[in-house]
Amino acid sequence: MTKPPTDKPSRPRAHIIPRSAKPAATPAKPEGSGERIAKVLARSGVASRRDAERIIAEGRVTVNGKEITSPALDVTPRDRITVDGKPLAAPEPPRVWLYNKPAGLVTTARDEQGRATVFDHLPEDLPRVMTIGRLDLTSEGLLLLTNDGEIKRRLELPSTGWLRRYRVRLNGRPEDSAFDPLREGITIAGERFQPMVVTLDRQQGANAWLTVGIREGRNREIRRAMESVGFAVNRLIRISYGPFQLGELALGAVEEVRPRLLRDQLGLTETPARPQDAPAEGKPARPGPGGTRNTAARRLADSAADWADARSTGAKPARPVAGKPARSAKPSTAPARPAGGGLGRGGARTDNPAPPRPDDRPPRGGKPPRGPRKG
Repeated sequence: MTKPPTDKPSRPRAHIIPRSAKPAATPAKPEGSGERIAKVLARSGVASRRDAERIIAEGRVTVNGKEITSPALDVTPRDRITVDGKPLAAPEPPRVWLYNKPAGLVTTARDEQGRATVFDHLPEDLPRVMTIGRLDLTSEGLLLLTNDGEIKRRLELPSTGWLRRYRVRLNGRPEDSAFDPLREGITIAGERFQPMVVTLDRQQGANAWLTVGIREGRNREIRRAMESVGFAVNRLIRISYGPFQLGELALGAVEEVRPRLLRDQLGLTETPARPQDAPAEGKPARPGPGGTRNTAARRLADSAADWADARSTGAKPARPVAGKPARSAKPSTAPARPAGGGLGRGGARTDNPAPPRPDDRPPRGGKPPRGPRKG
């Protein structure tokens, strides 16, 4: 019987797409195509994006000398824009502030019932800002403020997945198992709530304190969730929003987030310098975010900031030294080397050690040291 041939014709490699036939990448937005006029107005600090659209509809904005009434217009830096006859200011760099909101303030720019808002209690020297998310009238704690609409939108999206942590006080004596439905996720009035992180901290008289973490931030989410398992919230304090912490910020106080933290957490490339970064008169300016970081001044500033942050949390880091990065707080097992001096005879410390004598010189080439010369 003849054995069938084993050499079979190779099949065409149809699963491999020729390089010329690969789908082209999505074309990027051409440079100079511009941005929506309302977005540009918001970035310049004129108003929020919604208010900017209203200003445009009222005919108060001109582009290149022509009045516009529709926000459906893209503009570029080459266009001349005026609002109420005044040239548009340059866009402000993105900034974020922490605000410890007291209870009893509304998180809106204007309230129809005439109640006090958070904007009525902000410092006067603060630029026009927007709130990132909201806190209820009776809620308190960390509220983020920003001057950039894109940052506001990015941080409010549930897709960012940032955990928002709260200190919650309940009336009653709950068992830890009572919060299992919240940890698994519940549906209230047809609205599905994502699983929460609930920790029963302590019992204080007739009240219990919890720590609750959520990732969505729906309207009155925690209060409604606690009511669904039979408990009423009588105090709610937000203590963190993603990487931003309330810490020891005083009630009603405002503190700006350091530009380096914004760069690290949000990937920003354009952040303002802090007031202490301003150059003194007659001295060159320190390199900015896009400049050279490998300098003694920048390393000292960064290490000093890290030392201050660690000190506020109770750690014991090493103090920064000019021209050198901050050393780790971990104790070294090697003996400390004296700075600016050595060990004298008998182990005594000397700040200015004497030069070595001829008989103290190290051996060369493995030969023993010579003895003192005769004569």
